[in-house]
Amino acid sequence: MPLTPDADMPTAPPRLVAFDLDGTLAPSKSPMPEPMATALRSLLDVVPVCVISGGQIGQFRDQVLSRLAADPAEMSRLHLMPTCGTRYYAYAPDADDDWALVYANDLTPAQVKQAIAVVESQARRLGLWEEHTWGPALEDRGSQVTFSALGQEAPLEAKQAWDPTGEKKGRLRDAVAALLPDLEVRSGGSTSVDITRKGIDKAYGMKKLAEITDIPLEQMLFVGDRLDPEGNDYPVKALGVPCHAVATWEDTATFVTDLAARLAAGSGS
Repeated sequence: MPLTPDADMPTAPPRLVAFDLDGTLAPSKSPMPEPMATALRSLLDVVPVCVISGGQIGQFRDQVLSRLAADPAEMSRLHLMPTCGTRYYAYAPDADDDWALVYANDLTPAQVKQAIAVVESQARRLGLWEEHTWGPALEDRGSQVTFSALGQEAPLEAKQAWDPTGEKKGRLRDAVAALLPDLEVRSGGSTSVDITRKGIDKAYGMKKLAEITDIPLEQMLFVGDRLDPEGNDYPVKALGVPCHAVATWEDTATFVTDLAARLAAGSGS
């Protein structure tokens, strides 16, 4: 069934739909709301789904898996790509927690140590180091070092108020990148800067997903809230993957409900 063109949306039905997490499937660092979970289950009934985000696997479990209530058939069509695709988890019902790590492109201990030292020194130099935070400001995620200015557990309202224009993150990213030329440094979420191995971003994750699923990138659809040139979803758009922009999880839920219904009607299911 043809889809209505929308910006970079494909005119043919996508064979896989990938999503950003924070701001797209759920409010930042918050559990996925029930209407979004219902919509996502309906989509999993008709097409494979991937969630790709800068967060680590624990965030995926807390925000998505704990709320999804999917059956085994639906879970088998779900792909999880934490830390921008530097790690990939596949559904494995025989594993301890039902998810098996397929690959991980981890930073070396020396790279982690250097990244943490440089981020803290530059944040302090620029006046962006907060002494009172909600949890640690720096986190070693194995394949990614993440700086969260207000801490990992900061409330959404505080994070939105800290850097509404992205200017603070931009200054910190530029300062850190100049001192870590052998690593990838990019703006992450509303208060974060992420550091990975060189050439690793969401575009890398999407290319790995195409290899794993044998589905061409042009036959996928990516849904995200930061597809602007400064956003952490933009590398996917620049790669040429068809994209659909949203502003909130409510936008996503409405879009996914409609998309799932059209795909189901088109497949005759």
